[in-house]
Amino acid sequence: MRASHRPVLAIHGGAGTVSAARMTPARAARYRAALSAALRAGYGILADGGSSMDAVVAAVVVMENSPLFNAGRGAVFNADARHELDAAVMDGAGSRAGAVAAVRRIRNPVLAARVVMETTPHVLLAAAGAERIARKAGLTMVAPDYFSTASRARALARVRAQATQQARSMTAAADRHGTVGAVARDRAGNLAAATSTGGYTNKLAGRVGDSPLIGAGIYADNAACAVAATGHGESFIRAVLAYDVAARMRYGGETLAVASRRALERVATLGGDGGLVAVDRSGNLAMPFNTEGMYRGWVERGRYRVAIYR
Repeated sequence: MRASHRPVLAIHGGAGTVSAARMTPARAARYRAALSAALRAGYGILADGGSSMDAVVAAVVVMENSPLFNAGRGAVFNADARHELDAAVMDGAGSRAGAVAAVRRIRNPVLAARVVMETTPHVLLAAAGAERIARKAGLTMVAPDYFSTASRARALARVRAQATQQARSMTAAADRHGTVGAVARDRAGNLAAATSTGGYTNKLAGRVGDSPLIGAGIYADNAACAVAATGHGESFIRAVLAYDVAARMRYGGETLAVASRRALERVATLGGDGGLVAVDRSGNLAMPFNTEGMYRGWVERGRYRVAIYR
């Protein structure tokens, strides 16, 4: 008889959130409701015996469809006042992975990332090539302005208005950060991770961050852990953050909690900040962050929890 593992799910909606001083009760309630909806979508699959891959994709789709998060519907504008979205998935069983970058017409980029993983010999497809594969697979395509929201337009105007580098450094972290992600362990003990993002406000056209890069913003290996990160993408890429967590566990014998914390500390030495959610093969969770807050949620033993600040 095959062993049955306790299903576990954790999600994040981005680090560098709205400061506690600016967060209203009504706004916080909207975020909590959206996080809870994503948790229900993902954990419902796990509770019914579904796969960790199905669960993380379902959770991320819910967040992509919400204008509250910097992914899908609520993606930020780049320097050309356009949207370019990235996403990735990784399966801890067999190290299969798929990703898309700089796409502009795919309603749910995370679904396209899964198509890349399951139907092509590649790991990462970009721009028009990724959109061609998504269209061929029957995914929903939208006009680029589908992703536009008034709040993201205001954020672009706000960032452009910064006159000096000092002023830029004081721009709200929510304008600089933003990714959604999910990690899970299913009843079969398999781990999976998924990420999706619009990047950061006023980024250069064509810029690709850590989210679709395997080992940087996302990683999953049944021998260690699954990781979905959020934060300053360039620093996460240079630190190979997500893989660093797994490597510390596999080769250094560190626990998930220690490995996650130390990997994030290394990012800080490179001038970056952010956070991550991770689950290991034993079902332990870690959700460290070094910003004021990180939208996050998790389910253990059927208990749903959401949080924004410490």
